[in-house]
Amino acid sequence: MAEPTDIGTILSRGAATVESGRLRFFSKAIGESDPIYFDESAALDAGHRGIPVPPTFLFCLNGEVSGAGNTLSRLKLDLARILHAEQAFSYKKMVYAGDVLQFETKVADVYDKKDGQLHFVVMETAVSDVDGHVVAQLRSTIVERRNG
Repeated sequence: MAEPTDIGTILSRGAATVESGRLRFFSKAIGESDPIYFDESAALDAGHRGIPVPPTFLFCLNGEVSGAGNTLSRLKLDLARILHAEQAFSYKKMVYAGDVLQFETKVADVYDKKDGQLHFVVMETAVSDVDGHVVAQLRSTIVERRNG
């Protein structure tokens, strides 16, 4: 079980390249109809330098970089008992197909509610470009249900 002493612990670090084929697939999967998210010509015509990353794609890419199963194991959380409670994004700069991104996820908070029946873990991820500039901050909260 994650403890308040885990706050600040780095859970994962890793890099990933944003691939245009994956962006196209992701955009279609979420029902995105704006062609800038799957047609490079449309993106360039709209003033972008390539296919832009849809808003929630970085969360998915971070899940792959961090290995979600490894994260749950490190936090000693039972997959069968957890729920995705919340997620938030703060964007600093546009990200495009071909960009190489660095992800660093750490524990931001750990707390209980309902006399310990609900155990919350808040994680924050800094996403940076190859020059080290932060392009986005991701925040995710998971809750583990516990028996009495």
